[in-house]
Amino acid sequence: MENEIALKHFVSVENLTNDQILTLIHNAEEFKNQTRKVTLTEPVYAANLFFENSTRTHTSFDMAERKLGIQVIPFDPSHSSVNKGETLYDTLLTLEALGVQLSVIRHSTNNYYEPLINLNDDQHLHMAIMNGGDGSGQHPSQSMLDLMTIYEEFGHFEGLKIAIVGDITSSRVARSNMQALHHLGAELYFAGPDYWYDSQFDKYGKHVDLDDVIDQINVAMLLRVQHERHAGDENEDQFSAASYHEKYGLTNKRYQQMKKEAIIMHPGPINRDVEFSSNLVEAEKSRFFRQMQNGVFMRMAMIEAVLRGNHLGGLK
Repeated sequence: MENEIALKHFVSVENLTNDQILTLIHNAEEFKNQTRKVTLTEPVYAANLFFENSTRTHTSFDMAERKLGIQVIPFDPSHSSVNKGETLYDTLLTLEALGVQLSVIRHSTNNYYEPLINLNDDQHLHMAIMNGGDGSGQHPSQSMLDLMTIYEEFGHFEGLKIAIVGDITSSRVARSNMQALHHLGAELYFAGPDYWYDSQFDKYGKHVDLDDVIDQINVAMLLRVQHERHAGDENEDQFSAASYHEKYGLTNKRYQQMKKEAIIMHPGPINRDVEFSSNLVEAEKSRFFRQMQNGVFMRMAMIEAVLRGNHLGGLK
């Protein structure tokens, strides 16, 4: 089969080459167009361990696994032995002993996956790990489906002007996307409250006022205001949804100023009338639902790469 890619784990976009990203996009497009078929000749058992709430990512991985013929083993963190003090590593050892070969994990701790894939000499975990999101660190599958959606629209990344807007410091989506899009040649702008921006992002793009670039950009990538990550932030006490929407959100006025061919994206869930005017969620330029549809096919491509990297399912 052409366009094969093999990865041991899939925890970050940071170390992916541009060729690997484009291969994953092409494979996902083939899954979407039903021109790519992966046949497992040996059973594969997967578990989705989501220690943070999720609708899109969790269900999308579940659907992708089932479409590939993988048998999904239910896992409920609220009733797991993690609540008795068991470590994540020991939980995975248990699942592996029971036959699970692939785990998709979302966890509130940044880089939770590092000790799971960089083992000590006395550790013997043999399980493929896919990152469903780690704290405010990385969200590789969301980034990859975003890249697929952009590529589907424009056919390239080089020279595209993309604005990432909102609660940037809290966003693992922003981190993954700024790294990947920068390497792919896009021109990045960051907009939103100064107190939710960090100068470490300057190496990827420019911090601007959204109104200064709204008529120039090809993509407006809106981010959810993540109130749950703002503990101890004095700005949280003063937050006003109406004020935020007026200053930084996609209002109807800003929508009208965008280029005809420009698109709007959001990783979800959306805070209506905060990041997005409610009537624009399903507007002509919005790709919110396309992103979710593409998520299943991109995650199929990502899972296939990990299956090949671990010689699972009879794939080599």
